Amino acid sequence: MNFRKIVLASAAAAVFAGLLTGCGSSSSGGQAASKAEKTEITVGITPGSSDQIMEVVAKEAAKQGLTVHPKVFSDYITPDQALANGDIDLNAFQHQPFLDAFNEKNGTKLVSIGKTYLAPLGLYSKKYRDVKDIPDGATIAIPNDPSNGGRALLLLQREGWIKLKPDVPSTKVTPQDVVENTKNLKIIELEAAQLPRSLDDTDASVINAGYAISAGLNSQKDAIAVEDNTSPYVNIIAARPEDINNPAYQKFVKIFQSEEVKKYINDTFAGALVPVW
Repeated sequence: MNFRKIVLASAAAAVFAGLLTGCGSSSSGGQAASKAEKTEITVGITPGSSDQIMEVVAKEAAKQGLTVHPKVFSDYITPDQALANGDIDLNAFQHQPFLDAFNEKNGTKLVSIGKTYLAPLGLYSKKYRDVKDIPDGATIAIPNDPSNGGRALLLLQREGWIKLKPDVPSTKVTPQDVVENTKNLKIIELEAAQLPRSLDDTDASVINAGYAISAGLNSQKDAIAVEDNTSPYVNIIAARPEDINNPAYQKFVKIFQSEEVKKYINDTFAGALVPVW
């Protein structure tokens, strides 16, 4: 009897251990499967071209079993805050220098998991049809965020109107870093979303492509000065660092970088946005 009890006890213990092991494997496997089988994601974007393009991406994604929920933000800061806080899965609205500046300022570590398109910055005017006509003392509006503000100042420098401190990175340069201002320009900083409306009150404004397109402007046709194709400011898809290899997110990147999406961008924006894949 004692021997039989020992055998039964050992068998029960083995079964119990097996159950525990099975539960552990199931839990680990379940987590992996859950991550691999994620079929819905939320992507932060801004109004205008980003929103339009995401509609096309979402349709293509649906064909491949991935539901994309676009979440539109009215500014450039909140989409990164929402991503860092885990309120959204990805965002697709910014270039790498902007993300770098956000990370540095906020102590975050958001990363790029794919490139999308170049959105050339342009100088627009309702008063002047040629950049050569901009008068001395003109009022020029630029974006007030560090990376795009610096980007705008570089455009003004390229025109020979100003000279910037050479030792200040473009992501940190501000109007205070202008060391020469040969045209005595009055440079004012505004929220990027306000720049199209500022054209009624300024001599010219440097406007981000997304907001320019929303206002019916095309940098290739309407801008009097525009970034060339050597610009490093390519837009990206951003994620949290722990999600770099998330299968659903990688799938989203591939769908964004598909020929269908490229064709839509080229056909719709006629050079105002340039796919980079």
